[in-house]
Amino acid sequence: MKLAILCRRPNLYSHKRLAEAAKERGHDIRFINPLSCYMNIMSTNPEVHTKNGEAIKDIDAIIPRIGASVTFYGTAVLRQFEMMGVYTVNSSIAIARSRDKLRSLQLLTKKGIDMPITGFANSPKNTKDLIQLVGGAPLVIKLIEGTQGKGVFLAETNKTAEGIINAFKDLKANILVQEFIREAQGSDIRCFVVGDKVVAAMMRRAQEGEFRANIHQGGTAELIELTEEEERIAIKSAEVMGLNVAGVDILRSENGPKILEINSSPGLEGIESITKIDIADLIIDYIEQHYVNGPTAKG
Repeated sequence: MKLAILCRRPNLYSHKRLAEAAKERGHDIRFINPLSCYMNIMSTNPEVHTKNGEAIKDIDAIIPRIGASVTFYGTAVLRQFEMMGVYTVNSSIAIARSRDKLRSLQLLTKKGIDMPITGFANSPKNTKDLIQLVGGAPLVIKLIEGTQGKGVFLAETNKTAEGIINAFKDLKANILVQEFIREAQGSDIRCFVVGDKVVAAMMRRAQEGEFRANIHQGGTAELIELTEEEERIAIKSAEVMGLNVAGVDILRSENGPKILEINSSPGLEGIESITKIDIADLIIDYIEQHYVNGPTAKG
């Protein structure tokens, strides 16, 4: 099979591991930078070209690893490959859906999946009511476009929360205001979903003085055994987003597991090193099992 990884940084651990796993299984692999592509949008012969003028052809399947900062253009390029009949392990629609934090939470709520109480408003006139809506401080404020724990703030008091929220509104930034799950104690669970299975899981703990458990923010990780309910909602959440490969983040609360976030391009380094599971190989195996000479149906 001829595979491509759609990414900007081929030297990242996750991308190198996926390429190694593909080669070990006898597949041809290439990296394609979405920002170096341009498109010929035609109903009869849609094409994707690279910066040297080459028309990209004969790609059977694509593993999209599109950074959050280039979601719009990256999903446009992926959509073009879908129009060309290329199988994509995660569809452009599913990636765009999961990247929009507000939309993803609304979709999960519609399917009855529990999450921290979340508020969203446009006008500074609603700030005080918004804070009370989620139970008051302490509370979490998130930029809708943030990733890897960036653009996430903990407000310890209502006054601090008002200041942060109104400052972002003045900047026309879209934010979510979310209930702080104190009993999680600065930890969350990363579930790695491939297809309809959680293939690996780890608990991430924030470093002292920090509330974000992301490893990119200095957190640590350890093995964990999921409950049946945690495994169920991780799989269901990925399914609701239409993602075949996903990182699903869960908080343990007094009222059961709550979905925190869903990542369409989850990193492999931390979870492979903690669990010793060859996740890259499982992803390539999934593609082999589901490649059907056509674009992704799911999503």
